[in-house]
Amino acid sequence: MPEIRTRVDFAFGAPDRWRAACQVLARHHGAGHEVVVYCAQAEPLRAFDTLLWGFEPTAFIPHVMADDPRAAQTPILLTPQPLTPEQAGKPQAWLLNLDIACPPMAAQYQRILEIVAADDADTTAARTRWREYKQLGFEVVGHDLASRKRL
Repeated sequence: MPEIRTRVDFAFGAPDRWRAACQVLARHHGAGHEVVVYCAQAEPLRAFDTLLWGFEPTAFIPHVMADDPRAAQTPILLTPQPLTPEQAGKPQAWLLNLDIACPPMAAQYQRILEIVAADDADTTAARTRWREYKQLGFEVVGHDLASRKRL
């Protein structure tokens, strides 16, 4: 059986990284994907959780923290802990990385999504992650959000 190569999609130039991440989750949820959202820092993850509940008046993105009793029935999981797709109970899940570093469990996912704000600090951190993903042998693809209207 051939080994599955991880693909990482970087979306550069987001005016607001967190709002763009909400939009990406809405799109992938609508397409039927399960997604694990990782950020090692608990406070930004809690703020993102709150943002998901109200980023659009008509949007509903079902999500819970990975340790919630409803996690197995919820398509979007938020976690500050490194989880493989199997540990998350979602073997086909994609990973949305909101951390400043590469997630420690990156090789376990077939697809990783990265959102990069249009500021120097976020761009610099993303370049480091890009190089690390390339060193791991992942397929890395960049997308310029400034030239797109929709994520």
